[in-house]
Amino acid sequence: MAKGTGRDLLQYDKLPPGVSNPVDMHVGHRLRQRRALLGISQEKLGEAVGLTFQQIQKYERGTNRIGASRLYQFSCILEIPVSFFFEDMPEELKTPEGQQAGLSDGGQDAIDRDPMARRETLELVRAYYRIPDPVIRKRLLDLARSVGGIDGDE
Repeated sequence: MAKGTGRDLLQYDKLPPGVSNPVDMHVGHRLRQRRALLGISQEKLGEAVGLTFQQIQKYERGTNRIGASRLYQFSCILEIPVSFFFEDMPEELKTPEGQQAGLSDGGQDAIDRDPMARRETLELVRAYYRIPDPVIRKRLLDLARSVGGIDGDE
């Protein structure tokens, strides 16, 4: 292998002990988001894959890394493609430098500010989809856009 290629270019520094990899945290956050949106408890999800709810908590916090086969299991149970777990990943996490930095430089704040991570957003989406009449759902969406000052074309 020529110098400056291969492993040299892909070298990742290890994170300090006790610091979760920010990509693992993002994947865990997306797992929690989808599970909560579907109204599935950590206990029920754990039962479906043969784990305890504590293990699901560790996955969702990014404390434990989710392996490929387990990620595939979750995607099947939650009825989403595996790629869902990596969507909306902050740009800085898509580089080796961002992965090495951990979330001490503002990454956790970005997750905390994400409106899709808030309980009220999840409750609103659940309530919206419980409305059986699509015409009423559309009117509610139009009302929310109007109150929020959002053009319907966005």
